[in-house]
Parts: sequence; structure tokens; C-alpha cells
Amino acid sequence: MEITNNKLKKAFITELKELIGVLEKTKSNPSNLREAEVINILLELGIIENRSEFNPLLVFVEDSLNVSSNEFFSLISKINHNKDQQCSVYKYCEYCRSNLMKEEEIAEKPILVDLFCGAGGMSLGFKQVGFKIAFANDIEPACIETYSFNHPEIPNEFIYEDDINNIIDEIQCKLRFKEVDVVIGGPPCQGFSTANRQRLIDDPRNKLYKSFVKVVGNIQPKFFVMENVTGMLSVAAQVVEDFASIGYDVHYKILNSADFGVPQNRKRLIFIGNRLGVHNASIFDEINIENNFSSKRFVLEDAISDLPKLEALRIKNATDLDTEESGMKVAVHPNYQKNEYLSLINEKDSNIIFNHKARYNNDRDIEIFGRMHQGDKSDDPKIADIMPYKNRNHIFKDKYFKLVYKELCKTITAHMKFDCNMYIHPTQARGLTPREAARVQSFPDDYFFKGSFTKTYMQIGNSVPPLMSRGIANALLKYIHEN
Repeated sequence: MEITNNKLKKAFITELKELIGVLEKTKSNPSNLREAEVINILLELGIIENRSEFNPLLVFVEDSLNVSSNEFFSLISKINHNKDQQCSVYKYCEYCRSNLMKEEEIAEKPILVDLFCGAGGMSLGFKQVGFKIAFANDIEPACIETYSFNHPEIPNEFIYEDDINNIIDEIQCKLRFKEVDVVIGGPPCQGFSTANRQRLIDDPRNKLYKSFVKVVGNIQPKFFVMENVTGMLSVAAQVVEDFASIGYDVHYKILNSADFGVPQNRKRLIFIGNRLGVHNASIFDEINIENNFSSKRFVLEDAISDLPKLEALRIKNATDLDTEESGMKVAVHPNYQKNEYLSLINEKDSNIIFNHKARYNNDRDIEIFGRMHQGDKSDDPKIADIMPYKNRNHIFKDKYFKLVYKELCKTITAHMKFDCNMYIHPTQARGLTPREAARVQSFPDDYFFKGSFTKTYMQIGNSVPPLMSRGIANALLKYIHEN
């Protein structure tokens, strides 16, 4: 089996490594299959295109992955395409993905378009309450890879990697389903100053916001939901006017993800518009009722306390390295302890955990992390003697922060791709792993973030928490069914 394109070869090896990792950690026992049956499974997985590639594949796996033919044969034999049971590696399997696509095609569900989709946090909440996705778009390749992998029910041609401005007039033709109920998105915006005499939509820095308005106008969904930072509140009246000009009544409100059961304070400005004559203030009232804002709030401990203990990686520039001490991209979760929060974010239990890997830290940082107590910052006396730039300590008082188990987590942000010094684990001398950050963001454990190690933090930090979007989606469902 020869792959001459280095980029394709690297991608194939990565995918095969992940698949083998999942199968190694899957509880099921290998079936007693004949060679012909194993070949059929490999064809269904899409790993080989014809039977003649089987023997070259075995050689390739042995040479490139150091997995013997017998071991590989045994692992593939764990896969069961029983009609009554979901395949354990269905997200890797073309046969399973094809079946899921067919089921989604005929399912009667409200229809969603997902713009600036990122890794898919916002649309995941909508999917969890019964929406199906007609189209998704983002400019970031790692986001599209993650989105596509975790949405096996969507054909790749409807998950579009491009600048929205390049495809803005084509989106209507690219939709998988034509009658769109909701368009969602969080277009990056700048130019919030009220002193700026130029209107928000005319400011060149806000071209992506203008594109979002145009797509909504072209598609004419029943509703749209736009998420943005709270700084946009200063120009919210302009947003209302912009959407009114294309036929939408708009209401807006600052919502905190903690009120939806997410264990962090994360305030976002949410705009909801409709062209059905529904009073939007009533929709926000419905969101309040739906999510019972007076109910118990979850804390950091609820989200991460069961995850395996890890140590900071001590080898620089080795984020691809998997070790027992610092974690693995695909690992066994030996002590999964279900609680109320984990039941809320996970539809099913699994002994496999993804993206639970600690990042590199130097010896000084690890020493600092170890000395600090929960709630400590950079100016704590316990670390004064080893703090960098200690003579200018006031400048760096926010450089380090040790999280507190019994409190809401500090807001997860994309800054974590640079370092996790503001997200030090409450009881371990390291920063939060991507999986821990994803737990805090309310992603389910089987949501696998693709791309480089730093890109996983970026994707997670930029996401709308699925629990929050689920609450919004639930409220909209009532009005969609009524209309």
C-alpha cells in the first residue's frame, strides 16, 4: 500500500493510530473472524478501497505503526456491524456514517444552518434537542475537521471550509435541506465604540457581521440566533435596526452560561430574531422557564474530579508524545464516576476518554503550581522567591491562578492555546487538559477535538457551551412547532 503524498500519508497514519487506540481500549472481545470477514470490515471502514490492498495494508501498519499483522487482525475483529447495536468506532466507519446520513435525510426534524461553526458547540446543543443541520461553515481547517468527525450524519460537502465572504451568494444552493428553521452563528465583531460615527454594519472591520446579516436575509429562516461578546451591547440598537431592515423582529439579552448548568461564569450577548410575529421577549422568558435559573449550579469539581491524575509534560515541543504520566490522545478512563453534571452532558457512558493530555511546563512553573493553594494568585507569598520578575510583581499578579474545586471555573478562553497558567488544576501541579476544559464547556466525553494540541484549546475556548445552546434551542422548539 503506497501513499506518495506526504500530507495524505500523515493524515492516514493519524486516523489509523486513533482507530487502533480506540480499539485497544474498547472493552469488547475480538470475534473469531475469517480473513475475508476482516477484509469486509476494512472495506466498510473505508480503510481500503478493494481487496487487493489488504496485504499491503498489513505491511504498512507493521512498518509505520509497529503493530503486528496478528495484533491488527485481532483489533479489527472487535468491530461488530450488528444492526441492533451501534458500532464501537462508528465515527471512523464509512459504512456507519453512510447509514446515519440516510437516516438523517428522511428524519422529520427542524432544520439548522450553522455559520462561523467553530468546533460545533453551539450547533451541538441544537442537535441534542432534535435539530438537523443543513449546512455548516468555518474558515479554520482544524474546526472543520473536528466538526466533520463528530457529525457523522452530515456528508462532508455540507460542512464547508472557506471564508464566508467567498461563498455568501452560493449558500442557498449548497443547503442539504431547503426549508431552514434557524440560522445560528457568532460572527467576530469589532468597532463597538459609540464614538465611532460609522454604523456597525458599514465598518470595514465588521465584514463578517455584515455577511451574517446578508445570509439570514437570503435564506429567510423562521428564527436566527446570534451570539457575541457583551461589549456589543453598546451597538445592540444598531443590530436591531439592521435585522429589521430584512424583516426580523429582534430582542437581545446578556445570558450567563452558569444559569444553564455550565460550571463557569461565561456571559454572552444573545440576539434572537424572528419573522413570524412572535414576541421575542417571550422567547427569553421561555428560556428562563426552560432552564429554571434558580436551580443548583454546578462547580468545577462536578466537571473534572473523576478524570485520571496526570503530571505536566516535561519534554519541550513534544505535544504529540503519549505517556501514562502526562496523558494520551485516546486513553482508558478507569474510574468514571457518574454524577448529575456528567449525566447532563453525556448521552452514554464510555470507558474511553479523548484529549486528556497535560501540556509542557518548565521546572519553575511546576514548582510554582505545586506550592500554590486553591484560589492563590501570582502575588501569593508562598511563591514570592521563585516568581519571575519578582521586583515587578504587581504587573504579573494575574499570571498564575490556581482554580478552586468548590467554585465555578474561571471562563474558558482561547488564550489557553498559549498557556494554562491561569487555569492551574486545583490538586495537581499542571494546567487543565483540553478534555478538562471541554468538560467545563459542557462537551460530552465522546466529542473528539482534532488538529494540533494548541488548536484543541483554541477550538474549546472559542465555543458556545452546548448546555447553553441546548437551553436556547429547547425554547425555540416550542415556537417552531406552533408555526
